[in-house]
Amino acid sequence: MDCPYCKQADSRVIDSRDVEGGVRRRRQCSGCGQRFTTYERFQTGGLFVVKKDQRREEFSKGKLMAGLRKACEKRPLEVGTVERAADEIEARLYGLGRSEVASSVIGDMVMERLKVLDNIAYIRFASVYRKFTDITELKAEVDNLVSTGQEAGREPVEQETVP
Repeated sequence: MDCPYCKQADSRVIDSRDVEGGVRRRRQCSGCGQRFTTYERFQTGGLFVVKKDQRREEFSKGKLMAGLRKACEKRPLEVGTVERAADEIEARLYGLGRSEVASSVIGDMVMERLKVLDNIAYIRFASVYRKFTDITELKAEVDNLVSTGQEAGREPVEQETVP
């Protein structure tokens, strides 16, 4: 690690601490004696997304975040909710231990996460992801949410049958 003050390549580590997503190291230059901090981030192996037309492209957390943000736009969610959801989905994808993942797997993970977070965001995403062609398909999805009691933060409600 080059010293930012004198550009000497030799420094020693004084202190190391784990920080979110990496390691923080406090260093001291062997030449000038100045101290400085470096951050090391973990870099995961490449993950490729296999599209419906069989094209492959590198996984982009930015694209995942953009899709989540669009679905959650103007929804009353806590700050950082979308970022945490993207982090969780990304971790699950890398946790699969595969170098290639179908785009449908990612879409299903997003749908699953949005269903828990916010019903409106879920329906917004579903309408694009599942390519609803008419209002009856949209209504069927909303009815499915209601019938299974999948309202965010609510348990399924047993329906009373009339004899």
